[in-house]
Amino acid sequence: MNRFQLLVIILLIAMAGCASRPVNPPITSVDRATGYRLATRQPHFKDHETLVVLAFSGGGTRAAAFSYGVLEFLHRTEIARANGERLPLLDSVGVITGVSGGSFTALAYGLYGDKLFDDYEQRFLKRDVQGTLIARTFNPFYWPKLWSPNWGRSELAANYYDEILFNGATYADLDRGDGPLILASATDLSTGARLVFDQDLFDPLCSNLDAVPLSRAAAASSAVPVVLSAVTLNNYGGTCNYSAPSWLQLLSSREGPPQTASRAKRDVDERLAFGDGAERPYLHVVDGGVSDNVGMRSVLDSVQLMEALHRINEPTPLDRVRRIVVFVVNAVTEHPHNWEKVERPPGVVIQLSQASAVPIEHYSYESVELLKDTAVRWRSLRRLRESPAFAAITDPAIAAELSGPDAEIYVIDVSFAAMNDQAEAAYLKDLPTSFVLPTEAVDRLRAAAGTIIMASAEFQRLLKDTGATIVSKPPDTKSEPKSH
Repeated sequence: MNRFQLLVIILLIAMAGCASRPVNPPITSVDRATGYRLATRQPHFKDHETLVVLAFSGGGTRAAAFSYGVLEFLHRTEIARANGERLPLLDSVGVITGVSGGSFTALAYGLYGDKLFDDYEQRFLKRDVQGTLIARTFNPFYWPKLWSPNWGRSELAANYYDEILFNGATYADLDRGDGPLILASATDLSTGARLVFDQDLFDPLCSNLDAVPLSRAAAASSAVPVVLSAVTLNNYGGTCNYSAPSWLQLLSSREGPPQTASRAKRDVDERLAFGDGAERPYLHVVDGGVSDNVGMRSVLDSVQLMEALHRINEPTPLDRVRRIVVFVVNAVTEHPHNWEKVERPPGVVIQLSQASAVPIEHYSYESVELLKDTAVRWRSLRRLRESPAFAAITDPAIAAELSGPDAEIYVIDVSFAAMNDQAEAAYLKDLPTSFVLPTEAVDRLRAAAGTIIMASAEFQRLLKDTGATIVSKPPDTKSEPKSH
């Protein structure tokens, strides 16, 4: 090594100390009437009796494109209601949850609304995001920052996402808009708890979500462990006189209804635990798929919370809701293998990958099935309450056990497994979990989403129950790729 090379290395190391990550700022007091949260989004909902939720799974560009196909279908599909009103199905969406790859589509739609359909394919879906990130990692220009202890590979990724998609936008931009509530989530590396980017969770942190860049939330939600670095958030918990709402305190207490709200109680306990800023001044978060790869935990916890609070006559923000429609947009795949056919076991890397992937895939399946089971139970309990036998019940305990929300739940499975075309399903399942896909793959993913929804018996049941009829629908993007 010559003196010039040594000097360059010394200068790079010295410059590394200059790099610093964005810091989420503190708040001095909590105001539940402001900030990006369900309570402030609800006035923007088009229909207060029907809550439509889109749950976007993880899976890199595969998930982002599949989720985008759902948005396209709902945007281009108009329905006529029984009262004669016509509107795009997308106007009925109130909440979109997103993890990992799905969080990009969710956040971008929250920011741009219908303008997203002008150029999202070119700006993100059909771009070699992964190749650019790898190139920047090996580019000496970025080494000083990458060597800094306060600025890792996920910060490099966040900056790139901002360049190509988010244009400096923060949650304040979502807060000012009138779109649905976008819930992107990550995973706390220390506890495995789910960290959702909404002000209801940032209140215990005594932090202002409005100042957080959308690109950083997307980077946190997609920060695959080892491949990308954890994203660090400052925790100021205990400095803003935060007091949990009464229903939160009820669920977190031992006197609360744990048997009817075990999942919701755990979520509440994890949320309140984030508020210990003295012991946990920094939170390091990674890919949201680690704790919830189909974006269903927010839905499941909210549904169970509704049920638990209804049984004790405690009001909830969703009391007016009569229909909960959940599109489970699941781009999780199952890659075939032939390990059982050979004597030699797979290598260490493959074993480690399977050790994490298998539990995540099984948990994803159980989450969807649990929501379907809840839908059946609510329907059965409602029929019991409507029967003449219920009026004769005099025991308050028995009556309480039969109580519950009157809302009907529709679970629309938008997954490759739900496809009738098995050859096409096999093609889509074999696509890699990466942030680069061929143009043809992106278009086929988009087309598949609408095809699956139209063939869904649950979707057809929803149309029948609401008296709605489809008066127009999107073209088949597989046979007629759109250009914008």
